[in-house]
Amino acid sequence: MRFIMQAAINMAVFLACALLFPNGFILENMLAAAIAALVLAALNQLLKPALLMVALPLLVLSLGAFSLVINAAMLELTAYLVPGFAFANFWWALLVAVLLTVANLIFMDRTHIDIRR
Repeated sequence: MRFIMQAAINMAVFLACALLFPNGFILENMLAAAIAALVLAALNQLLKPALLMVALPLLVLSLGAFSLVINAAMLELTAYLVPGFAFANFWWALLVAVLLTVANLIFMDRTHIDIRR
């Protein structure tokens, strides 16, 4: 369930960024957004933990800010793997990584719903 939620949030952020930043973020169609969201969610599950362990000294020195660079690198890898999904340069990927981080902070931790009467 968490994988599907993360992919849905990724796709929503990709579509919003494609509308907000048409010069720096290239997204051909909604199918490319869906495939890129699934690929990014899979890479986050499989590859990101290993990258975080390798970059642990840099994460400690930067007080965790280096994780944004790792997220941007994951987005660049996704852009390499998915046709129709690209960034003009690394700084655009870093901006989208920041927006993805904010969206995931807002929406991903809301897994428990309390119904009060």
